[in-house]
Amino acid sequence: MSETKEQVFDINLFKRLLLYIKPYSKVFVGVIVAVILIAVSGAVRPKILQLAIDNNIATKTIEGFFPYIVIMAVMLFLEVIFQLLFIFYSGWLGQNVVKDVRVKLFNHLLRFKMQYYDNSSVGVLITRAVTDMERIADIFGQGLFTIFRDLLTMIVVSIFMLFMNWKLSFIVFIMLPVVLYATRIFQKYMKKAFEEVRTEVSNLNSFVQERITGMKILQLFTREDTEYEKFKEINERHKKGWLKTVWYNSIFFPIAELATSITIGLVAWYGGLNVVLSETASEGDLVSFIMFIPMLFRPLRQIADNFNTLQMGMVAANRVFKVLETTSQIDDSGTLKASSFKGNISFKKVYFNYVEDESVLKGISFEVKSGETVAIVGATGAGKSTIINLLNRFYEIKDGVIEIDGINIKDFTLASLRTQIAVVLQDVFLFADTIVSNITLNNPEITEAHVIEAAKNIGIHDFISSLPGGYHYNVKERGVMLSSGQRQLIAFLRAYVTNPSILVLDEATSSVDSYSEHLIQIATDKITKGRTSIIIAHRLATVKKADKIIVMDSGLIVEQGTHDELLQKQDGYYKNLYEVQFLKEEEV
Repeated sequence: MSETKEQVFDINLFKRLLLYIKPYSKVFVGVIVAVILIAVSGAVRPKILQLAIDNNIATKTIEGFFPYIVIMAVMLFLEVIFQLLFIFYSGWLGQNVVKDVRVKLFNHLLRFKMQYYDNSSVGVLITRAVTDMERIADIFGQGLFTIFRDLLTMIVVSIFMLFMNWKLSFIVFIMLPVVLYATRIFQKYMKKAFEEVRTEVSNLNSFVQERITGMKILQLFTREDTEYEKFKEINERHKKGWLKTVWYNSIFFPIAELATSITIGLVAWYGGLNVVLSETASEGDLVSFIMFIPMLFRPLRQIADNFNTLQMGMVAANRVFKVLETTSQIDDSGTLKASSFKGNISFKKVYFNYVEDESVLKGISFEVKSGETVAIVGATGAGKSTIINLLNRFYEIKDGVIEIDGINIKDFTLASLRTQIAVVLQDVFLFADTIVSNITLNNPEITEAHVIEAAKNIGIHDFISSLPGGYHYNVKERGVMLSSGQRQLIAFLRAYVTNPSILVLDEATSSVDSYSEHLIQIATDKITKGRTSIIIAHRLATVKKADKIIVMDSGLIVEQGTHDELLQKQDGYYKNLYEVQFLKEEEV
């Protein structure tokens, strides 16, 4: 267990949170002032009542009684106003802090390496960005300031009690350590319980998110009952985690209530005897102390309850800050801004692995000249897609150099490099938005007129126009309203409108209809014309048209050349691949 988890309250973590309050320091000070006024006004009321009883009620004197009533009414009114300001602005402060932290977290997530997402659960990250953020807001709205208010109220009440009657105060203070000790134990166990709850919430979110995303697979393989049973197990652990918190609450709060009742009973007994026998306490003292005791003990119980909220927020903050502390960004120390490329690409003895000691690329070297179309072929797992990932610097290479126009790609700023390289992946991702928004990705420099013109140029304008709403047709989440071929066409247009210097295509068409494949072929020919293109080839037509073919196997380049050159090699890898795969396609 980490040090943070062992501590009941992590002061260093709390200091980090307080840094986000600086822009709202005036509101913070205002809330603190409201807290002080609430504590003072609350403690003054029993004192006023004590004076009214001793000076007027006990002596049956009406003179001077009315001012006490007016003062009491004013104090009540002011306390209501202070409470209103406290509740609103503490909540306002919490939401503004969370807004700032959430924006910083999302900005941090946007710049992580792909490798981070390869090893992370989407559901857990969603929990960090959404659910955990609300818990952090509660630190300020229901935790920190409320605890401070209750502590201050206890201190002020204790001071009033001591000045009014130290003997009765002594009885109250005897019981106080019992409740304090119970509160300490309660906080310790609640801390562990909330750690468990947050873990199970993350597991639950992750499980549900993945199953909903992959629902088609579950139903296709009839795994509904199996996943239902798994969900029941996770939900059961989540329930047990929460029941621990309920159990600790059910023990602590009755004990605290019992201590309050016993204290009131002792004060009534001892104070009553003093009033009757020794007259060392007045009737006003007795009544005011009976009011003071709940004001002293109730905040203590509330502190324990609000400490739960604070603990949940601190646990959530700890998890969020761990993500913020994660340094998984691609090095972006390059200073050159690429306004355009000629398109000369060079891989020089490039080594790469996704997992340590499991090489994916084993010192490959090749060159692509400006304007060339190069096809990369090979078996699954040969390393073809990895070349795409490395050219865009989604991952860092282990050794070697990748150059564009003779310059190491690390010398370019990451944004300018990726702006000049357009990628069309086999697995096309579309957002739940309109077609035009998915194409422009809300880039203000790309107008709808530009999109329409580009669609006409590559021959897919008629297809888009035939959809309900045309370019404003909402494709829904992940583009489910379109076929795989239609999604591929949208991806081609998205790449084309950026007018890239280099084009990279994973042009798989195994699952598309013949009409979409025909349009894809036209689009491919159009957008590759006159620019450097690297294509992971799946179709014979692309392979034949390529200026050069790179043949890969197990992370190595085993052959290079044109289609005709490679077919001349006896027992060549490409020749065998052609005869097994491409020749069948040609016959069809």
